[in-house]
Amino acid sequence: MLIEEVEAAVTEEEHNVKTPKPSPPSSSSTNKDASDGFETASDGELGPNESDDESQHHVQLQEEPQTLSEADQQKLLEQANEVKLEGNGLFGKGQYEEALSQYELALHLAPDLPSSVELRSICHSNRGICFSKLGKYEDAIKECTKAVELNPSYIKALIRRAEAHEKLEHFEEAIADMKKILELDPSNDQARKAIRRLEPLAEAKREKIKEEMIGKLKDMGNSLLGRFGMSVDNFKAVKDPNTGSYSISFQR
Repeated sequence: MLIEEVEAAVTEEEHNVKTPKPSPPSSSSTNKDASDGFETASDGELGPNESDDESQHHVQLQEEPQTLSEADQQKLLEQANEVKLEGNGLFGKGQYEEALSQYELALHLAPDLPSSVELRSICHSNRGICFSKLGKYEDAIKECTKAVELNPSYIKALIRRAEAHEKLEHFEEAIADMKKILELDPSNDQARKAIRRLEPLAEAKREKIKEEMIGKLKDMGNSLLGRFGMSVDNFKAVKDPNTGSYSISFQR
């Protein structure tokens, strides 16, 4: 049984991402250098380079860096948050594909700045749960991983990733995520119960893989020994109880 499914409704934390207030301009703001913020490429102009023989030469385009003001950054962040909220509404209606598009748009709008880390991590995590609802668990894992990379203490993203891992029978990975949650929140009983439930499943999968490997080795051995009229069944491994080592004996 999966760990308790995360509520479809987005938490208050995800409904209201605080956006920083732009600081008032200082007296020297009119002479502020244009290198603040992040750079964007502007369209260059191509013009002829006239010479005495009136020949024209190609002029290399130069990209001049531009910056976003704090007010523009604030506006983009607010727009991204509004688009994210629209995605939350679509998610609540079960329109997961449409919600995915809104979260993606919010990620494109949000400036790549420390002030937008929370918003971007939430959008990636929300895209993860959308993919899970659509049965696309590999994509869900990728999105939740991006969320955790932005915010390593994002417990909800870890839970969603663990759920996707369990769906794919990646039990070891799911356990690792649950253990990380316990490191962040030792009182999280949900994670502790999930680990107890997942460990036997992980052990059973390890045994299954081991049996499959032994079976393949046995088939390979039989194909080689068959040329001599023998099979691996002619060989018996006997364990020495004192040393724990094995001896191989041949039997007709």
